[in-house]
Amino acid sequence: MANPSRTPAAQSTGSPAHATTADRVRQVVVSVSEVISLLGPLIGFGLIGSDVNETSGGDLASNATLVAPGGPAFSIWSVIYLGLFVYTIWQWLPSRTVDTRARATGWLIAASMLLNALWLVVTQEGLIWVSVGVIIALLAVLVALAVRLTRIPAQQGFGEALIVDGTFGLYLGWVSVATAANIAAALASSGAATTGTGPEWAVAALVLLLAGALTLLQSRVGGRWAVAAAAAWGLVWITIARLSDEPESTIVAIAAAVAAILVIASTAVIRSHTSTTARAPGRVDR
Repeated sequence: MANPSRTPAAQSTGSPAHATTADRVRQVVVSVSEVISLLGPLIGFGLIGSDVNETSGGDLASNATLVAPGGPAFSIWSVIYLGLFVYTIWQWLPSRTVDTRARATGWLIAASMLLNALWLVVTQEGLIWVSVGVIIALLAVLVALAVRLTRIPAQQGFGEALIVDGTFGLYLGWVSVATAANIAAALASSGAATTGTGPEWAVAALVLLLAGALTLLQSRVGGRWAVAAAAAWGLVWITIARLSDEPESTIVAIAAAVAAILVIASTAVIRSHTSTTARAPGRVDR
């Protein structure tokens, strides 16, 4: 006979029915991290400090390197910041407080918010190579988060999938592209050439390598559409920028377009294979 003291949420996740001190600490830390991360839009639009395009000597501007996405690409941050805000409220719901998934990912989510805020601070100070280290750390946290979200599937339907998997999938996909752009900006700041046949082919190889890395990641996390959509969004805007803005490069534009197609196509194949495997006779889902 079922234990009547356990809530439905606790039964579905195997979590204790009552919130612990650790749960409350996690919720508070996530909330404080969200407040700190709200500095992002203020700094990004130049309301505090300088606009991101003007920091680090302009090396992060949308026309600074061959890997820089066009300006409109950065509008994806509005969706990500909204998702982070909604998640912060959502995680205070009683059923989420004791949720195994929230417990497994809350600290990583808080870390991602703080690292994003730190990135904005160091770029304001012109510490371009430090920003590379920060964004790589952010990418690693988001990859670890995606892996944990895959190991502990959503239990509460479409709402949870949208708020949690959707938000952090977009976050991961976009930061993957932003990491490549950040590295290119740092190299440019150190005197690396940003035009010419050599740099063009090197960047073309870089964006195709990024598509390959994202495919490997997607195979690990079951093919997440949000990750693919955000990465493809960034890659498409690299294509547009290289065809319509300086520095122009047809080679890079084609490579970025191919990379975007590869990311979407590989995600579709991975999801199809995952669905087929899940329906296989005798398979026991974990």
